[in-house]
Amino acid sequence: MSQEFLPTILKQKAKEVAQLTMEELHPLRQAYRFYDFLKGHQDKLQIIAEVKKASPSLGDINMGVDIVAQAKTYEQNGAAMISVLTDEIYFKGHLDYLRQISSQVAIPTLAKDFIIDEKQIIRSRNAGATVILLIVAALSEGRLKELYDFATGLGLEVLVETHNLPELEAAHRIGAKIIGINNRNLVTFNTDINTSLQLSTHFKEGPVYISESAISTEEDAQTVAPYFNAILVGTALMTADNVADKIKELKIDKG
Repeated sequence: MSQEFLPTILKQKAKEVAQLTMEELHPLRQAYRFYDFLKGHQDKLQIIAEVKKASPSLGDINMGVDIVAQAKTYEQNGAAMISVLTDEIYFKGHLDYLRQISSQVAIPTLAKDFIIDEKQIIRSRNAGATVILLIVAALSEGRLKELYDFATGLGLEVLVETHNLPELEAAHRIGAKIIGINNRNLVTFNTDINTSLQLSTHFKEGPVYISESAISTEEDAQTVAPYFNAILVGTALMTADNVADKIKELKIDKG
């Protein structure tokens, strides 16, 4: 499946969305604003810690994990936000995981999914997410802007994910404040940390930037630290013998 990874997922996602009903809006869960937190804590490379049981590239990663215990460990050890996979078919995630985790932690939670429709945004917010993911590669720029404005209009923050220069420029054009650089090519699924380094030369003053995927060691973190506000780490934390130690290793001092 690797060569056609994104189109395959989006086809499946369109089928899922067609089955969804538009939920009534519940109150927004209260947590600090992630953008403000990153702007106010630039002395350290902050961590978005991900709860992820499996992935298309690696297969099963940690199927037996207690997701709430894992999330609480992340929070207790200084993660700035918790990312929760909600895609069921390819990542063995679930919306209920987001709901359970969001009800047990005080920090922001990110709904990590392939979002293509307003119905998914409302469901994520109702499940406790304070931040949603929009992937530039998955949407036309017009649709990206619509969904971005819809989400921010509901009080959500949006992590806009890019993995090449045209996508980064699109994120800048729509006014994204939180921008992710995914080191994983969503077509081939190969990872290359140089993606982050190359695109960092095009960063602007206002937004905060997050390096995602392929970061598993202190050396990786040190490599991106000068240019990024935070890193998104999933596999390295889900497979760590000691999660607390792993967070401390990656949350490096930028001073």
